[in-house]
Amino acid sequence: MIRIYTKPKGQIPDYEEPVILHAEAPTVRDFCNRLHKSIVSQFQYAWVWGSSVKHQPQRVGLDHVLMDEDVVQIVKKE
Repeated sequence: MIRIYTKPKGQIPDYEEPVILHAEAPTVRDFCNRLHKSIVSQFQYAWVWGSSVKHQPQRVGLDHVLMDEDVVQIVKKE
């Protein structure tokens, strides 16, 4: 079980209510599906801060594996 924090564009991360993922190696796709099923179809890329990436932030795709306490900002297609 890991905690993933959301970060709306232009705002600070929401550390009060993390999204809990139960998968063994949860991906950004799992995170999106946990938020809402329609997000994956609108997904363009995500910015991730935390221990799962080399650079802070790093642009990732749906198959990126997340780690505990990562912060994710989703960018949708326009």
